[in-house]
Amino acid sequence: MKVLGIETTCDETGASIVIDGQTVLSNVIASSADIHERYGGVFPELASRRHLESILPVVTEALEKANTSPAEIDLIAVAISPGLIGSLLVGLQFTKGLSIAWNKPWIGVDHVEAHLYAAMMGKTLYDTRSSFPALGLVLSGGHTLLLKINDLGDYTPLSTTVDDAIGEAFDKVAALLGLPYPGGPHVEALAKQGLCTAYSLKPGKVKRSPLDFSFSGLKTSILYAANGQNGKEPRCLSLQEKADLAASFQETAFQDVIAKAKIALGQFPCQAIYLGGGVCNNQRLRTLFYDAFSSIPVHFPSFDLTLDNGAMIAGLGYHKFLKKPISDPLDLEARPRNCLKLVP
Repeated sequence: MKVLGIETTCDETGASIVIDGQTVLSNVIASSADIHERYGGVFPELASRRHLESILPVVTEALEKANTSPAEIDLIAVAISPGLIGSLLVGLQFTKGLSIAWNKPWIGVDHVEAHLYAAMMGKTLYDTRSSFPALGLVLSGGHTLLLKINDLGDYTPLSTTVDDAIGEAFDKVAALLGLPYPGGPHVEALAKQGLCTAYSLKPGKVKRSPLDFSFSGLKTSILYAANGQNGKEPRCLSLQEKADLAASFQETAFQDVIAKAKIALGQFPCQAIYLGGGVCNNQRLRTLFYDAFSSIPVHFPSFDLTLDNGAMIAGLGYHKFLKKPISDPLDLEARPRNCLKLVP
């Protein structure tokens, strides 16, 4: 089955053609990060406008690269939640139109669940299901979640963040260090030149729920280190000081994730760990996880599937359609908050 997957939840317009949820024939992404850089973050209205401009060219390119005609498409899948409402609506309405014009079934999928599925792509369904129950972690600009994966489409939420998502914290720390948006790759690059023990930083703790995350306090520690104790007197930091701050922040954040993942592993007979989301592009995170969990399989998405993309949407859409092979109703609406109740 050839599935066209479309992703427009935030600032990337993605389209991909995937066979049977595994084989990626094309994966085209148009980012609007260039227009958001001046604001230090995503400007929702501008993101929506860029999606409108990009979606048809991106879909056309995906079909061409896959050497596939619309007649050969068996299913259209699109991310319908969670995300920016304007961005979601562009993908939602566009795919509804394609469904009618091409006379193809249409299905909406959850963007967060798709990030987890990205780590399962390239593996047979038997190999994947034999690793359940598994621990799932979504680490991205908008989400930080720990989940028990019972099966595809069946999850038990374990924890989330009470304030900033981990990727958002990276962006904010980057801004404090004078680095451009998006901040994650720039913090990672700078951290390679720094000493991760140079600053004594502590991760946030949530008393009522020890598995929950809090990155706001960690971010504030960087603010005080960079701008003085009142946060309003910017210090003239040397490049080495900035590198040390970046390394110390990154290490503290990742060790916090690992510590809570270890606690979660003790709550059920976990067979594997699956991670997804843009932060999973970080090489240091991958190294730390492989070292910390050497006795259990740890699965990351391929680097081209960590950021928002249409391939993960198409792959997950295929499995969702197999379970219930009927098209979603055309009056289905976009849901900016998570519709699958993955968050406690």
